[in-house]
Amino acid sequence: MPTPPSPNPSSGPHLGPTTSRADLDTAVRQLAEKRKSWSALGAQRRLELTDQLIASFATVAQRWVDGCLEAEGIPPANALAGEEWLAGPYLIFRNLRLLRGSLRDIARHGRPRIPGPVTTRANGQVVAQVIPSTLWDRIFYAGVSAEVWMEPGVTADDIPQAAHYREADEGGVALVLSAGNVSSIGPMDTLYKLFVDNRVVLFKVHQTNHYLGPLFAEGFEPLIRRGFLRVVYGGAREGAYLCEHSGIDEIHVTGSDKTVEAIAFGTGEQGAANKAARKPKLSKKITSELGNISPWIVVPGPWSVADVAYQAENIVSSLANNAGFNCNATRMLVTHAGWEGRAPLLDEMRRLLTTLPTRRAYYPGAEERWSRFVESHERSEQFGDDDFGRLPWVLIPDLDPALEEDLCQRSEAFCSVMAETALPAHDPASFLDAAVRYANERLWGTLNVTLVIHPATLRDPAIAAAFERAVEELRYGTVAINHWAAIGYGMVATTWGAFPGADLYDIQSGTGVVHNTLMFDRPQKSVLRAPFRVSPKPPWFVSHRKSLELGRRMTRFEIDPSPFKVPGIFASALTG
Repeated sequence: MPTPPSPNPSSGPHLGPTTSRADLDTAVRQLAEKRKSWSALGAQRRLELTDQLIASFATVAQRWVDGCLEAEGIPPANALAGEEWLAGPYLIFRNLRLLRGSLRDIARHGRPRIPGPVTTRANGQVVAQVIPSTLWDRIFYAGVSAEVWMEPGVTADDIPQAAHYREADEGGVALVLSAGNVSSIGPMDTLYKLFVDNRVVLFKVHQTNHYLGPLFAEGFEPLIRRGFLRVVYGGAREGAYLCEHSGIDEIHVTGSDKTVEAIAFGTGEQGAANKAARKPKLSKKITSELGNISPWIVVPGPWSVADVAYQAENIVSSLANNAGFNCNATRMLVTHAGWEGRAPLLDEMRRLLTTLPTRRAYYPGAEERWSRFVESHERSEQFGDDDFGRLPWVLIPDLDPALEEDLCQRSEAFCSVMAETALPAHDPASFLDAAVRYANERLWGTLNVTLVIHPATLRDPAIAAAFERAVEELRYGTVAINHWAAIGYGMVATTWGAFPGADLYDIQSGTGVVHNTLMFDRPQKSVLRAPFRVSPKPPWFVSHRKSLELGRRMTRFEIDPSPFKVPGIFASALTG
């Protein structure tokens, strides 16, 4: 294949390189020749490869971050640069470290070790605790725990794991169509298809961040050199060609539900007709992660002024991170209509939004989506300037939850927009029941949901029972308690993906999972629990002054964990 161009963020999201069809054909053919070799590679050999990948990605980490900062218009010394470390290189190294642990367990015991207890809920559902998984998790994520809940029918005595390591499998060629918003998505999806799903991979870099392609290729060099991975470039035309290529066995997409529909059924009138007739044009397996109208459910309680300030920043940070270009950004704040804390919370959010600098709208189509939401809601409130390609933050308060076809409930904004709706209820327990129905039945998507609840509220047995019932009944792939659900993406040991049950005819947030470094074969969802308030503040909070320094330090730790690096991390965290 030809040598890819050097990183050049200034060339724009639609001016990236394109791999020729002849080179695409060659890449697919070469991968097909290696699929059996990869499938036959044992856990010990793969373990050695993870060590090599950590070393090779370490050489590109700084350049990776620098490219993202230039493309997104973030000054290198700005605290916002910490986002790019934490959402990019840090997660790759954490992913590789956790995979290495699972591969070591497979080599020794035949399957990954589950670090926490395995329990069975009253409804018969089996739950495996996966975080904390190491001493480092207990130190850096104090008070945070995470569970993977299995699909109904799984028993505690036989949780299916790592099927591709226990059963004969001739492998296959997987096409990974990367997203362009969070730089770690494509590489992490690639790692999943390789090490968990046992497939060689053709990784097509998204045109929005094509400048990272050569760096990804450099990081993945140990796999590319052995023929188990190829990195290619192009837009929708190249993606469509590869999806229909006879040498591609399965496809993984992170992006839009419209993209999956186009792949499965085609475009235009013919595509609509194929879908209506339930006749997909492809019979290949398609897995996907396609976004969500992410709800943030606020359970009423006796919040202090400090509680309101903390949770307002928690919520605002979940929108502002990455300029709002996250599939897990909060899009719908769900509050209790009669709660006396509702107005103070919204007012504190407004105050914070007023102080936040606006961000470059670097993701394609952002301006058009932003305008659609603002123009269709007269009560939308804007915060900040819109000069130099930046978009103001937008809060659309007091949305009528009965308006089933409201854009905020049916379409993901994927920009700097958040809405709020207030549900009437007699008490916190009935509010929780109403909020679950609203999230499950009215909001599009099933990817992730966040709930926040004060510890004093949970001391009421009736509310505690309603809360656990809510956690159980929410049909989302990730349910996070008190922390933004994006940490479900960042924990990596947890699963990341839609709640099971969607199909091509109503794809919603997609099918299948990624991350899942313990390699569960039948996961249903992940549940994360955290304290109502944590100290020091999380590094993604908008007021964190040391997130850049902390992001660098945490990344270096994941590359080579050492107790000697812990004091520096805590110093950055405590002074942020």
